[in-house]
Amino acid sequence: MAKATTAKAPKAKKAKKAAKPVSLKIKLASSKKPAKKKSKAEGKGLDVLFKLAEHPLVGDLLAAGAMAAVAAIADSGLGQKGRKGISSKNVKDAGKAAAAAIGIRLIAELEEVKKASKPAKPAKPAKPAKPAKPAKSAKA
Repeated sequence: MAKATTAKAPKAKKAKKAAKPVSLKIKLASSKKPAKKKSKAEGKGLDVLFKLAEHPLVGDLLAAGAMAAVAAIADSGLGQKGRKGISSKNVKDAGKAAAAAIGIRLIAELEEVKKASKPAKPAKPAKPAKPAKPAKSAKA
């Protein structure tokens, strides 16, 4: 037979201490404070980013990457019947192909710049002309 248990009285909670009153202090702004100076670099980063995005090389790199990605997706057989959608493996492969194409195009561009920036070898100076031999005088 089960023994009956009696309900225990809940323990009394400790009385909470009253919170200290909060005082609000407001300082009025005085007109004597110096105005904040604008940083010289403020806004320059965004301008540089826009100029970089407008550069023709960036467009070429993006186009090369996009073409490589599309080719990788098409090569993976996306158009096959019975396949719905694209797998994550195909997306990863397309990303790798795009990165490789961008890298190849960028390296080729940098090589062209290096070739163009090398100073041309100076032409060899012309040898000085030998002095003409004095004419032999005829004996009379």
